[in-house]
Amino acid sequence: MFSIYILTYNEEVEIAGCIESVSSLSDDIIVVDSYSSDRTVEIAQQYDVRVVQHVFESHGRQRTWMLQEVPTQHEWVYLLEADERMTPELFAECLQAQESSEYIGYYVAERVMFMGRWIRHCTQYPRYQMRLFRKDKVWFTDYGHTEREVFDGATEFLKETYPHYTSGKGFSRWLEKHNRYSTDEAKETLAQLEKGDVNWQKLFFGKSEVERRRALKDLSLRLPFRPLTRFFYMYFLLGGFLDGRAGLTWCILQLFYEYFITLKVWELRHGQTRPI
Repeated sequence: MFSIYILTYNEEVEIAGCIESVSSLSDDIIVVDSYSSDRTVEIAQQYDVRVVQHVFESHGRQRTWMLQEVPTQHEWVYLLEADERMTPELFAECLQAQESSEYIGYYVAERVMFMGRWIRHCTQYPRYQMRLFRKDKVWFTDYGHTEREVFDGATEFLKETYPHYTSGKGFSRWLEKHNRYSTDEAKETLAQLEKGDVNWQKLFFGKSEVERRRALKDLSLRLPFRPLTRFFYMYFLLGGFLDGRAGLTWCILQLFYEYFITLKVWELRHGQTRPI
């Protein structure tokens, strides 16, 4: 068996569904809340879970604090976001995978659920995240608006996937959230541009999809007309047009997100302190 962490902040719409996807599977579920101002904690406490709260500083620091300070019943843990779900098939594969002494962690691919459907093509599927791992062998650092894992040992990839519901709280929430994300991404983008060149070896000959995808992102930061380039890449090259209206909407939103980032990079470079 393994313990499950669920990270939350103002997730009253999603938290019940997330907990219910694991409540009949795991005997140790911990909700780690960043002092939500809505009913997230109240709803979570209606279930047989532990709820702890910690002031949010960043994604990487929140996860590292959680792993170091919040005890679990099991050596292995699984990370869930409130807008993600565990499936019985994935849970069964996780149980089997943790029995291996060869690996200390496993990546799991997400299925982005948007506008009522899985948009497979324009979301770079399979897009892997570190989800199942030994608690004493993995920690996290900050990268842009999100985090990157650091680990001590060999890792592998699971076959089963998890659904990620990205717009359950509406488009207004998506836009508000990604406006905040773009500020962190702009800082990271500027740092990457000043740091060095693209790792071409990892881009073409990376050992895993994770290495190749991260090298591709470093390349994308340096491309001209980056927002339009990303739209063309996602909609035409990745086949977003095959994902119907949801795919088109997703690609347009990503175009605007990239444009937010480029505007904020310009602000940072020119010392602007107010929005353009």
